[in-house]
Amino acid sequence: MNGHVVGPGPGLGAKGRTVTAAVTVLAVAALAAGCGSADGRESGRAGSRDDAAGGFPVTVTDCDGRKTTFSTAPRKIVTSNAASLEMLLRLGVEDRIVGTGFPPGKGTLPGELDARAQRVPVLGKTVIPKEKLLGSGADLYIDTFASMGNMGGAATGPTETEFAAAGIKHVYLASTACAPRKKVPQRDLSAVEGDIRRLGQVTGTSPRALQLVAEMEKKVSGVRKAIADVPAEKRPSYFFFDFDAGTKQPVAVCNRQVANAVLTEAGARNVFADCAGDFQRVSWEDVVGKDPDWIQLGVRNRGSAAANEKAFGEAEQFLRTFPATAGLRAVKEGKFLRIGSERTTIAGVGNADTVRRIAATLYPDRLGGGEGTDGVAAGGAGR
Repeated sequence: MNGHVVGPGPGLGAKGRTVTAAVTVLAVAALAAGCGSADGRESGRAGSRDDAAGGFPVTVTDCDGRKTTFSTAPRKIVTSNAASLEMLLRLGVEDRIVGTGFPPGKGTLPGELDARAQRVPVLGKTVIPKEKLLGSGADLYIDTFASMGNMGGAATGPTETEFAAAGIKHVYLASTACAPRKKVPQRDLSAVEGDIRRLGQVTGTSPRALQLVAEMEKKVSGVRKAIADVPAEKRPSYFFFDFDAGTKQPVAVCNRQVANAVLTEAGARNVFADCAGDFQRVSWEDVVGKDPDWIQLGVRNRGSAAANEKAFGEAEQFLRTFPATAGLRAVKEGKFLRIGSERTTIAGVGNADTVRRIAATLYPDRLGGGEGTDGVAAGGAGR
């Protein structure tokens, strides 16, 4: 077989007051031969031996059945933000990346990936301007979310017709763009792993993609084994506090968001796992009613350890002094985790590391305790 067809499972419009718009998207999505199972887990396999060898053509299918075919691997790629950028860097195709939007702050990505990411041309500090994107010379644009208009950029980007006229194939990460439209919650990292495998197929780097997925699965399976005998109802409740989304009205991560998968795999019970979609505005009364056992201080990377520490401190101080939250069990007991937003809510290989970090803090006797924080020398729990 010389060609490969990949496509997503059926989508469903997100309900509730979701923050990101549910629009029709073109997604590099799950293999048609195994896109899902009855329990909502996506297939863990990425195709045939030809896939592993980088065989072409490769056809990807969007949530509505529209197909896009790659006869060869793309040579000039633009990414919308750090999620797909990190995946491409890990796949070893940085020489093909000609630009990105929402560039990762210094220190956002781990180790040497950070230096490599900083060398990528920035086409937009937030959403890439439409004209700049269409004139970038790219032959592939990878979007992380279905709509980025609420994140500081233009409300609308190029149309599919405009992308086609510019010679740009337009695809999305299924784990973040299509997830809000799915019928089932994200409870594991199979959708993220699927994105990595499928980008490997599209870029002709499947062997590396499969290696990355295997490493993720090894880390997560270790956590699963360590906490396997802890009943679901006995697992600690957990609130992801998106400090940078504002404190007037909190934003919850719902059950279609990647963070829900991260928390679930880590042995935590997302207190807002009952809301369908990815993000949703809630009230402080809702948070108080949940009275979580643990709170993650979700702060976006500020570019330095000192700046991150300051932001984490501000988030913690808010919860300790705000009348509505000062009496929460987690606040009174100082059960805070200082882990950056990007490491939890953005799809990537590092999600498996976040699973391990959270689990090690929640279950220190089983997993050896916390593994540090983002820009803070102390352990995973707040002080």
